[in-house]
Amino acid sequence: MGDYSEEEFRKKYPNLARELGGKGSIRINSVRSTVDEGERAACSDHGYQPTAVDFIRRCSTEEQALEIINYLEGRKEIDEDHAKRLRRQLVERGLNSFGSHKEPGYYDRVAKG
Repeated sequence: MGDYSEEEFRKKYPNLARELGGKGSIRINSVRSTVDEGERAACSDHGYQPTAVDFIRRCSTEEQALEIINYLEGRKEIDEDHAKRLRRQLVERGLNSFGSHKEPGYYDRVAKG
């Protein structure tokens, strides 16, 4: 907190202190590789169409995730550049960088509301 103790910071800047990690803070635990993918994930009225990251989040191992990336690239559902970025993220940041693991049926339940 710089030159302030945590208590001094909270007294001087209570709203900022609350936003930086007080009650109600939100943990970000995934990374979207493209702006389009992030927009689809954030938009609730786009209908349910799983992205590459949605499929990767169902994987239990990095090998499974790599297989998904290769499969989607082979079917031209993602382009070569996107596949490279996903592979790089998988190697550099690991499987958890795509978000928490989702069990089978998770996205069906979410899509139905």
